[in-house]
Amino acid sequence: MNKHTLNYEKMPGHWLLASLGKTVLRPGGIQMTRQMLEHLAITERDFVVEFAPGLGITAKMTLEKNPSYIAVERDEEAAKKVNDYLNGENQRCIVGSAEQTGLPNTCATVVYGEAMLTMQSTKQKNAIISEAKRLLKPGGTYAIHEMCLTPSTIDSMQREHIRKDLVNAIKVNALPLTVEEWQAILRQHGFIIEHVETAPMHLLYPKRLVEDEGIFGVLKIIKNIVSNSKARKRVLFMRKTFMKHNQYLQGISIVARLPQ
Repeated sequence: MNKHTLNYEKMPGHWLLASLGKTVLRPGGIQMTRQMLEHLAITERDFVVEFAPGLGITAKMTLEKNPSYIAVERDEEAAKKVNDYLNGENQRCIVGSAEQTGLPNTCATVVYGEAMLTMQSTKQKNAIISEAKRLLKPGGTYAIHEMCLTPSTIDSMQREHIRKDLVNAIKVNALPLTVEEWQAILRQHGFIIEHVETAPMHLLYPKRLVEDEGIFGVLKIIKNIVSNSKARKRVLFMRKTFMKHNQYLQGISIVARLPQ
């Protein structure tokens, strides 16, 4: 990416951070992703479908287990990057929508997606979860890793205030749900909840940055932020927004299963 051609004022927050060297763009951090994969217990016998792999950090961890794997990525540039490290006939990334993948019914044993349902409307959330259900074989597993509101008693005015601030900061629609609401929407589609994990939404906090990126990764990001005033302004505004609503925001991971 040529930094001179990027519109730092308007680009989505996750791509802004990626352009500065951030590789882990998940609300609960790399540790929550690892926990999610641990509960999925993927093996070489699985057929995995990943929605919106982004930079492919989770994909690489999944591929270590050598399953059959298909990623569905809306962004053509991101799809090219994912395909660069896929090898073998049973691994590919297709350009498409998580709402309508074009893949056959009951083809997968595992479907997962991270940091993508939060940015969808209620109608789109339901469409994506419905597609995950269509792809899964009976007894198959679906996992999500998203942004979460807390507590469950959060009032509608506070919720709308947070939503508007997030949209203003990250430049994409953001509609996070509470723990109970995330579980409820999965149950509505017939899923049985197997595991729920939450973690602070500390995406841009120093401790989480080091955990996710390592010290050299953090130094690279800092160097890029310092040398780019427009990007720095956006990152600081995003961090300020996350800190402002820190008590109400979490990362959440849910692993759910279709009945046999």
